[in-house]
Amino acid sequence: MRIVCLLLLCLYCYPTFGQTCLERAPETTPQLSAETRREFEAKLTEARANYETLDSADNLIWLGRRTAYLGRYRDAVLIYSRGIEKFPDDARLLRHRAHRFITLRCFDLAIADLQHAAKLVKGKADEIEPDGLPNARNIATSTLQSNIWYHLGLAHYLRGNFKEALKAYREAEKVSTNPDMQVATTHWLYMTLRRLGRPKEASSAVAKIKPDLDVIENADYYKLIRLYQGRTEPAELLEEIRGKASTLSNASVGYGLGNWFLYNHERAQAEKIFRQITDGNQWASFGYIAAEAELKR
Repeated sequence: MRIVCLLLLCLYCYPTFGQTCLERAPETTPQLSAETRREFEAKLTEARANYETLDSADNLIWLGRRTAYLGRYRDAVLIYSRGIEKFPDDARLLRHRAHRFITLRCFDLAIADLQHAAKLVKGKADEIEPDGLPNARNIATSTLQSNIWYHLGLAHYLRGNFKEALKAYREAEKVSTNPDMQVATTHWLYMTLRRLGRPKEASSAVAKIKPDLDVIENADYYKLIRLYQGRTEPAELLEEIRGKASTLSNASVGYGLGNWFLYNHERAQAEKIFRQITDGNQWASFGYIAAEAELKR
Protein backbone atom coordinates (compact mmCIF):
# COMPACT_ATOMS: atom_id res chain seq x y z
CA MET A 1 0.00 0.00 0.00
CA ARG A 2 2.84 2.37 0.87
CA ILE A 3 4.50 1.89 -2.52
CA VAL A 4 1.16 2.30 -4.34
CA CYS A 5 0.52 5.61 -2.57
CA LEU A 6 4.01 6.77 -3.38
CA LEU A 7 3.57 5.84 -7.03
CA LEU A 8 0.35 7.84 -7.16
CA LEU A 9 2.24 10.79 -5.68
CA CYS A 10 4.88 10.51 -8.42
CA LEU A 11 2.25 10.29 -11.14
CA TYR A 12 0.59 13.39 -9.74
CA CYS A 13 3.84 15.38 -9.61
CA TYR A 14 5.08 14.19 -13.00
CA PRO A 15 2.35 13.43 -15.56
CA THR A 16 4.76 11.46 -17.79
CA PHE A 17 6.51 9.66 -14.97
CA GLY A 18 4.62 6.36 -15.22
CA GLN A 19 5.00 6.09 -18.97
CA THR A 20 8.66 7.08 -19.26
CA CYS A 21 10.19 5.60 -16.14
CA LEU A 22 8.02 2.67 -15.12
CA GLU A 23 6.73 1.38 -18.43
CA ARG A 24 9.13 2.28 -21.21
CA ALA A 25 12.59 2.11 -19.61
CA PRO A 26 13.96 -1.45 -20.06
CA GLU A 27 15.82 -1.92 -16.79
CA THR A 28 18.58 -4.50 -16.76
CA THR A 29 20.17 -6.19 -13.78
CA PRO A 30 23.86 -5.36 -13.32
CA GLN A 31 26.21 -8.30 -13.55
CA LEU A 32 27.66 -8.75 -10.07
CA SER A 33 29.79 -11.50 -8.64
CA ALA A 34 28.12 -13.67 -6.03
CA GLU A 35 30.33 -12.14 -3.36
CA THR A 36 29.55 -8.56 -4.43
CA ARG A 37 25.83 -9.27 -4.59
CA ARG A 38 25.87 -10.71 -1.07
CA GLU A 39 27.74 -7.64 0.16
CA PHE A 40 25.31 -5.26 -1.56
CA GLU A 41 22.28 -7.16 -0.25
CA ALA A 42 23.69 -7.07 3.29
CA LYS A 43 24.28 -3.31 3.07
CA LEU A 44 20.78 -2.81 1.70
CA THR A 45 19.37 -4.77 4.64
CA GLU A 46 21.36 -2.55 6.98
CA ALA A 47 20.17 0.61 5.23
CA ARG A 48 16.55 -0.56 5.44
CA ALA A 49 16.93 -1.27 9.16
CA ASN A 50 18.44 2.18 9.71
CA TYR A 51 15.53 3.81 7.90
CA GLU A 52 12.96 1.81 9.86
CA THR A 53 14.68 2.95 13.06
CA LEU A 54 14.87 6.62 12.02
CA ASP A 55 12.99 8.16 9.09
CA SER A 56 15.64 10.78 8.25
CA ALA A 57 16.85 12.28 4.99
CA ASP A 58 20.26 10.63 5.44
CA ASN A 59 18.72 7.21 5.93
CA LEU A 60 16.41 7.64 2.95
CA ILE A 61 19.34 8.63 0.75
CA TRP A 62 21.33 5.57 1.74
CA LEU A 63 18.32 3.32 1.31
CA GLY A 64 17.89 4.69 -2.21
CA ARG A 65 21.57 4.36 -3.04
CA ARG A 66 21.86 0.80 -1.76
CA THR A 67 18.70 -0.12 -3.70
CA ALA A 68 20.06 1.36 -6.92
CA TYR A 69 23.42 -0.41 -6.62
CA LEU A 70 21.50 -3.67 -7.05
CA GLY A 71 19.88 -2.38 -10.23
CA ARG A 72 16.50 -1.56 -8.68
CA TYR A 73 16.40 1.91 -10.20
CA ARG A 74 12.64 2.43 -10.23
CA ASP A 75 12.45 1.43 -6.57
CA ALA A 76 15.24 3.90 -5.82
CA VAL A 77 13.29 6.70 -7.54
CA LEU A 78 10.25 5.89 -5.40
CA ILE A 79 12.37 5.99 -2.24
CA TYR A 80 13.84 9.39 -3.17
CA SER A 81 10.36 10.66 -4.01
CA ARG A 82 9.23 9.64 -0.54
CA GLY A 83 12.16 11.61 0.87
CA ILE A 84 11.42 14.69 -1.23
CA GLU A 85 7.85 14.68 0.05
CA LYS A 86 9.13 14.65 3.63
CA PHE A 87 12.20 16.85 3.16
CA PRO A 88 11.42 19.15 0.21
CA ASP A 89 14.33 21.52 0.90
CA ASP A 90 17.04 18.84 0.88
CA ALA A 91 18.87 19.19 -2.43
CA ARG A 92 20.63 15.85 -1.93
CA LEU A 93 17.44 13.88 -2.50
CA LEU A 94 16.75 15.74 -5.74
CA ARG A 95 20.32 15.20 -6.92
CA HIS A 96 20.15 11.44 -6.29
CA ARG A 97 16.70 11.04 -7.82
CA ALA A 98 17.93 12.94 -10.89
CA HIS A 99 20.83 10.53 -11.26
CA ARG A 100 18.41 7.61 -11.40
CA PHE A 101 16.11 9.49 -13.76
CA ILE A 102 19.14 9.68 -16.06
CA THR A 103 19.68 5.93 -15.63
CA LEU A 104 16.04 5.39 -16.63
CA ARG A 105 16.43 7.73 -19.65
CA CYS A 106 14.02 10.28 -18.15
CA PHE A 107 16.22 13.24 -18.99
CA ASP A 108 13.60 15.98 -18.70
CA LEU A 109 12.66 14.85 -15.20
CA ALA A 110 16.34 14.78 -14.25
CA ILE A 111 16.77 18.33 -15.54
CA ALA A 112 13.80 19.55 -13.50
CA ASP A 113 15.16 17.97 -10.31
CA LEU A 114 18.68 19.29 -10.83
CA GLN A 115 17.54 22.82 -11.63
CA HIS A 116 15.53 22.80 -8.42
CA ALA A 117 18.49 21.40 -6.49
CA ALA A 118 20.75 24.14 -7.90
CA LYS A 119 18.36 26.78 -6.59
CA LEU A 120 18.31 25.16 -3.15
CA VAL A 121 22.12 25.22 -2.81
CA LYS A 122 22.68 28.66 -4.30
CA GLY A 123 24.78 30.80 -1.96
CA LYS A 124 25.46 27.90 0.42
CA ALA A 125 28.78 26.26 1.25
CA ASP A 126 29.50 23.10 -0.72
CA GLU A 127 29.75 19.73 1.04
CA ILE A 128 31.56 16.46 0.38
CA GLU A 129 29.36 13.61 -0.80
CA PRO A 130 30.26 10.32 0.90
CA ASP A 131 31.01 7.44 -1.45
CA GLY A 132 28.67 4.49 -1.52
CA LEU A 133 31.24 2.54 -3.53
CA PRO A 134 34.55 3.75 -2.08
CA ASN A 135 37.63 3.95 -4.29
CA ALA A 136 40.92 2.21 -3.55
CA ARG A 137 42.04 5.03 -1.24
CA ASN A 138 38.64 5.51 0.39
CA ILE A 139 38.78 9.22 -0.46
CA ALA A 140 35.57 10.92 -1.58
CA THR A 141 36.18 12.84 -4.80
CA SER A 142 32.91 14.70 -5.39
CA THR A 143 30.69 17.24 -3.70
CA LEU A 144 26.99 17.95 -3.69
CA GLN A 145 27.25 21.04 -5.87
CA SER A 146 29.73 19.57 -8.32
CA ASN A 147 27.41 16.58 -8.74
CA ILE A 148 24.36 18.77 -9.25
CA TRP A 149 25.97 20.77 -12.05
CA TYR A 150 27.80 17.79 -13.54
CA HIS A 151 24.63 15.72 -13.81
CA LEU A 152 22.63 18.69 -15.08
CA GLY A 153 25.18 19.17 -17.85
CA LEU A 154 24.99 15.46 -18.62
CA ALA A 155 21.18 15.42 -18.80
CA HIS A 156 21.15 18.37 -21.22
CA TYR A 157 23.95 16.76 -23.24
CA LEU A 158 22.01 13.49 -23.54
CA ARG A 159 18.99 15.46 -24.74
CA GLY A 160 21.20 16.99 -27.43
CA ASN A 161 20.85 20.47 -25.92
CA PHE A 162 24.54 21.31 -25.98
CA LYS A 163 24.10 25.03 -25.28
CA GLU A 164 22.40 24.33 -21.96
CA ALA A 165 24.92 21.57 -21.23
CA LEU A 166 27.71 24.11 -21.68
CA LYS A 167 26.14 26.48 -19.15
CA ALA A 168 25.91 23.69 -16.57
CA TYR A 169 29.47 22.48 -17.14
CA ARG A 170 30.76 26.04 -16.74
CA GLU A 171 29.10 26.09 -13.33
CA ALA A 172 30.50 22.63 -12.57
CA GLU A 173 34.00 23.96 -13.33
CA LYS A 174 33.65 26.46 -10.49
CA VAL A 175 33.07 23.73 -7.89
CA SER A 176 35.29 20.99 -9.34
CA THR A 177 38.14 21.51 -6.91
CA ASN A 178 40.04 18.21 -6.98
CA PRO A 179 41.78 16.40 -9.87
CA ASP A 180 39.07 13.76 -10.31
CA MET A 181 36.22 16.23 -10.68
CA GLN A 182 38.36 18.58 -12.79
CA VAL A 183 39.12 15.74 -15.19
CA ALA A 184 35.51 14.51 -15.35
CA THR A 185 34.03 17.97 -15.86
CA THR A 186 36.65 18.96 -18.44
CA HIS A 187 36.07 15.76 -20.42
CA TRP A 188 32.36 16.48 -20.86
CA LEU A 189 32.99 20.20 -21.32
CA TYR A 190 35.42 19.45 -24.16
CA MET A 191 32.95 17.13 -25.90
CA THR A 192 30.17 19.69 -25.50
CA LEU A 193 32.26 22.47 -27.04
CA ARG A 194 33.25 20.23 -29.94
CA ARG A 195 29.61 19.38 -30.58
CA LEU A 196 28.90 23.12 -30.63
CA GLY A 197 31.59 23.60 -33.27
CA ARG A 198 33.93 25.50 -30.97
CA PRO A 199 37.23 23.56 -31.25
CA LYS A 200 39.51 26.39 -30.10
CA GLU A 201 37.59 26.80 -26.85
CA ALA A 202 37.60 23.03 -26.42
CA SER A 203 41.39 22.91 -26.83
CA SER A 204 41.79 25.74 -24.33
CA ALA A 205 39.67 23.82 -21.80
CA VAL A 206 41.78 20.66 -21.92
CA ALA A 207 45.05 22.61 -22.03
CA LYS A 208 44.44 23.46 -18.37
CA ILE A 209 44.71 19.78 -17.38
CA LYS A 210 48.28 18.93 -16.40
CA PRO A 211 49.91 15.60 -17.29
CA ASP A 212 50.82 14.73 -13.71
CA LEU A 213 47.50 14.99 -11.86
CA ASP A 214 46.86 12.56 -9.01
CA VAL A 215 43.63 11.08 -10.37
CA ILE A 216 42.04 8.40 -8.18
CA GLU A 217 38.81 7.38 -9.91
CA ASN A 218 38.52 9.03 -13.31
CA ALA A 219 41.52 7.50 -15.07
CA ASP A 220 39.41 6.76 -18.16
CA TYR A 221 38.45 10.40 -18.58
CA TYR A 222 42.10 11.32 -18.03
CA LYS A 223 43.07 8.98 -20.90
CA LEU A 224 40.55 10.71 -23.15
CA ILE A 225 41.83 14.15 -22.20
CA ARG A 226 45.30 13.06 -23.30
CA LEU A 227 43.70 12.11 -26.63
CA TYR A 228 42.11 15.55 -26.88
CA GLN A 229 45.47 17.15 -26.06
CA GLY A 230 47.22 15.14 -28.79
CA ARG A 231 49.30 13.17 -26.26
CA THR A 232 47.64 9.84 -27.12
CA GLU A 233 46.82 8.41 -30.54
CA PRO A 234 43.25 7.25 -31.21
CA ALA A 235 44.59 3.89 -32.39
CA GLU A 236 45.93 3.23 -28.89
CA LEU A 237 42.51 3.69 -27.30
CA LEU A 238 40.81 1.84 -30.15
CA GLU A 239 42.98 -1.18 -29.42
CA GLU A 240 42.15 -0.90 -25.72
CA ILE A 241 38.39 -1.16 -26.26
CA ARG A 242 38.44 -3.60 -29.18
CA GLY A 243 35.90 -6.30 -28.39
CA LYS A 244 35.76 -5.29 -24.72
CA ALA A 245 32.90 -2.81 -24.39
CA SER A 246 31.23 -5.01 -21.79
CA THR A 247 33.20 -3.31 -19.01
CA LEU A 248 32.45 0.07 -17.45
CA SER A 249 35.92 1.33 -18.34
CA ASN A 250 35.61 0.48 -22.00
CA ALA A 251 32.09 1.91 -22.27
CA SER A 252 33.44 5.21 -20.92
CA VAL A 253 36.57 5.29 -23.08
CA GLY A 254 34.61 3.94 -26.03
CA TYR A 255 32.03 6.71 -25.97
CA GLY A 256 34.65 9.45 -25.74
CA LEU A 257 36.61 7.88 -28.59
CA GLY A 258 33.52 7.33 -30.72
CA ASN A 259 32.52 10.93 -30.17
CA TRP A 260 36.03 12.04 -31.15
CA PHE A 261 35.64 10.20 -34.46
CA LEU A 262 32.17 11.72 -34.92
CA TYR A 263 33.24 15.34 -34.75
CA ASN A 264 36.37 14.54 -36.78
CA HIS A 265 34.10 13.42 -39.64
CA GLU A 266 34.64 9.66 -39.33
CA ARG A 267 30.99 8.86 -38.86
CA ALA A 268 31.20 5.16 -39.78
CA GLN A 269 33.90 4.51 -37.20
CA ALA A 270 31.93 6.44 -34.59
CA GLU A 271 28.78 4.43 -35.26
CA LYS A 272 30.71 1.17 -35.11
CA ILE A 273 32.02 2.04 -31.65
CA PHE A 274 28.63 3.23 -30.39
CA ARG A 275 27.05 -0.05 -31.50
CA GLN A 276 29.83 -2.01 -29.85
CA ILE A 277 29.06 -0.21 -26.58
CA THR A 278 25.31 -0.80 -26.78
CA ASP A 279 25.91 -4.47 -27.57
CA GLY A 280 27.67 -4.69 -24.19
CA ASN A 281 26.21 -5.04 -20.71
CA GLN A 282 26.87 -1.60 -19.19
CA TRP A 283 23.28 -0.41 -19.61
CA ALA A 284 23.38 1.94 -16.60
CA SER A 285 26.73 3.59 -17.40
CA PHE A 286 26.92 7.12 -18.78
CA GLY A 287 29.03 5.91 -21.72
CA TYR A 288 26.36 3.39 -22.70
CA ILE A 289 23.51 5.90 -22.28
CA ALA A 290 25.38 8.49 -24.36
CA ALA A 291 26.17 5.97 -27.13
CA GLU A 292 22.52 4.93 -27.13
CA ALA A 293 21.44 8.56 -27.44
CA GLU A 294 23.81 9.11 -30.39
CA LEU A 295 22.42 6.12 -32.26
CA LYS A 296 18.86 7.33 -31.70
CA ARG A 297 19.81 10.75 -33.09
